Amino acid sequence: MAQLPYLMYEQKPPMSSQSFIALAEDFLTKKDAALLRRLASSSSVNSEATGCNFIDEWMMWDHALRLNLAKERIIKQKKENMQVSEPPVFPLEAAAAASKAVDEESPLVGEKILDKARWLALDAILSIGYFNRESVYAYYLKLLLLERYQSFNEEKGFAEYKSLYDSIVENAQNSLGELK
Repeated sequence: MAQLPYLMYEQKPPMSSQSFIALAEDFLTKKDAALLRRLASSSSVNSEATGCNFIDEWMMWDHALRLNLAKERIIKQKKENMQVSEPPVFPLEAAAAASKAVDEESPLVGEKILDKARWLALDAILSIGYFNRESVYAYYLKLLLLERYQSFNEEKGFAEYKSLYDSIVENAQNSLGELK
């Protein structure tokens, strides 16, 4: 970890996340390398406990963010007949970030708010100790956030956002229709 470049939010990633995995696996135990690969292959929240406090707490935080985001979007769209699981009380930062992101007119700005909240959550969860296995996981997750940030394209992103959002609303309405 001491030889890796320091990561700052919104900077260009100093290496790809795939390069980092290749580098890190040589220095990790088989169990820790498997956890890193699990993070790499998980594009969504996995509720199974990993046995690593850092990863489990990160997944819980990200899950809370996603639930709060869904709740805020439903409220904004005034879809009272839609139901969403009540987000966990912990952490309040997830609820605040979701609310702030949904209030933004620009989906791009909203996504940047969410990613900044994720970045800060990683720092908070990691807290102290920069030379442990948890710091390897946090570094990898931050690289993913930096890669995502670098991939933002406002015009293309808005078109994709609109298409995805319409699809989600349509699927939710279809699901509600099936429940009736």
